[in-house]
This record gives sequence, structure tokens and C-alpha cells, in this order.
Amino acid sequence: MTEKPSVALHAAKRPGAQWPGPTALILLSLIPVIAGAARLTELTGGAVITAQNARFFASPVPVVIHIVSVTVYSLLGAFQFVPALRGRRGWHRIAGSVLIPAGLLAALSGLWMSAFYPLPDGTADVPIRLFFGSAMLVSIVLGIVAVRRRDFVRHGAWMTRGYAVGVGAGTQALVISGWLLLMGTPGELTRALLMAASWVINLAVAECVIRRRARLSSRIHVPAGRAVWTAAGIAR
Repeated sequence: MTEKPSVALHAAKRPGAQWPGPTALILLSLIPVIAGAARLTELTGGAVITAQNARFFASPVPVVIHIVSVTVYSLLGAFQFVPALRGRRGWHRIAGSVLIPAGLLAALSGLWMSAFYPLPDGTADVPIRLFFGSAMLVSIVLGIVAVRRRDFVRHGAWMTRGYAVGVGAGTQALVISGWLLLMGTPGELTRALLMAASWVINLAVAECVIRRRARLSSRIHVPAGRAVWTAAGIAR
């Protein structure tokens, strides 16, 4: 009986269908990337120290590490969602060897800043930042454990969840901007809840993608030797 094509091979036949999701992720990531670039320019350009940025000038190393690692993690990570690239074993491994350290640095530096940077706008969001930062860190660690056990399905699922948390700043910018337009400036607690809601939205989308991937994997026969890359990837 003739074997059905794998998910990756089937996707490769329709290159135009592979890019809407990754393109959306890149655009979403550009929001915090541009903000981070502006922050780096501020730190290196001798900007006036204010109550809003004093903590960054007092301890610049964590924020620099965070900006650089999040930029690499969010932009490079988006390309892991392109089926044609994901099906290439060399690409997946090389990109993963960069993404995992970048993700760990992003999570750890974010946790450090949440715990130790004095916040001029209140502390209502600190527990939320610590919770989701820890969730990102745990997701990446579980992804590493899974791939070492050669459980590529769980590896893909945990790395997807970690990425969803990692690009939360872009969703937060959209959600908070929408609130500003419709309801006005949010208070401290409202802003914290909007941030939490943004992370929840990202994780909900990630779970939908993971479930859809599982359904496709159960329907389509994957030839031996390609199961690793199709199961660990993201379905369109």
C-alpha cells in the first residue's frame, strides 16, 4: 500500500501556506524587539536618567541580557514554525542549539528583573511576572528533558509553550493598547490583569496548536526517519 506523505512533505508542496503563522509571530515579536532596541539606545546614548529608567542605569547587565536573548529567541523561534525548515534535521538542531540558551537566559533575566528591579508603577504585576517567567523556564527545561529521552512529541509541546510565554510582551502591547483606546489608562491592578490575560491568550493558542498537531499526526502516516521532525514541529 502506498504511504501517505508526511506533514512536512505535504506542507512543502504548498510553500505559500507555510508563512502566515510565522510571519504573524515575527510581526508580534517586532513590538518588544523595537522597544528593546530603544532601551539599548537609551542606555548607550547617555539619555537623561528618570524615575522610569533609573533601575536600568543602576544595573544594566540584566536588561541587556534580557533584550538580546528575547530578540534572538522570539525572531529565530518564529522560523521553527515553518514546515519546510522544520523538516530539515540540520536546521532544527542548529536553531535549537541557539534557541534553548537564549530562552533560558530570557527567562532567568526576566525573573531577576521582576524580583530585584524597583518598579515605579507599582508591584501588582510582580507575582504575575514571576509566575509566567517560571512557567517559561520550566517549559524549556521539560523540553530539554523530553528531547534527551527522545520523546519528540512532548519536546515539541513544551517548547511551544515556552515560546508562547516568551512572546507574551507583544500580545501585552496589543491588549493594553486596545484597553487604552476603549477604556482609557488602566490602573495598576487592571494593567497587571491585562498582562496575565495576554499570557493566557498565548498559551491557549499554543494548546490549540499542540492539539491540532496531535490530530494530524494520528491521521497521517509518517515514514520512519521523519517522525522526529514532523511530530516535533508546528502544524499550520
